[in-house]
Amino acid sequence: MSIHKKYLLRLMVLVLAITSISLSAKAQVDKIEGLWYNDVKSGKILIYKQPNGKFYGKVVWLREPLKNGKPKVDELNQDEKLRSRPRLGLPVLADFVKDGDDKYTDGTIYDPNNGKTYSCTITYKGKILAIRGYIGIPLFGRTTTWSRAE
Repeated sequence: MSIHKKYLLRLMVLVLAITSISLSAKAQVDKIEGLWYNDVKSGKILIYKQPNGKFYGKVVWLREPLKNGKPKVDELNQDEKLRSRPRLGLPVLADFVKDGDDKYTDGTIYDPNNGKTYSCTITYKGKILAIRGYIGIPLFGRTTTWSRAE
């Protein structure tokens, strides 16, 4: 076999290997990962998995990103030091662990509309997520529904 044929064969094997790695990486995306509208469709939240295996979410779009001509900030946060954080890019979901096929538990949700953080569970239901925020036990909470934004 000539040097050119060997080189071409090695190149083809490399391309196939990279392609298969890329496809397998895409196949490993969890079903809750991606863009979701909040319950009133005033914002989009990007849910993603971190290397620690836990799921997080941040605000990536706001229907009304400005207040008085300036970008909205986290003005109601209970921690005064965080009140100047922009609402765009704001982390709102943290530390969720997959618990079965459709349930995500042990996480928290931050509500920028009142500046409070709640314990939270997420239940995947196809094109919607049931987001249950609560204090103490899930019995004392409320559930909102987020819809897929993609």
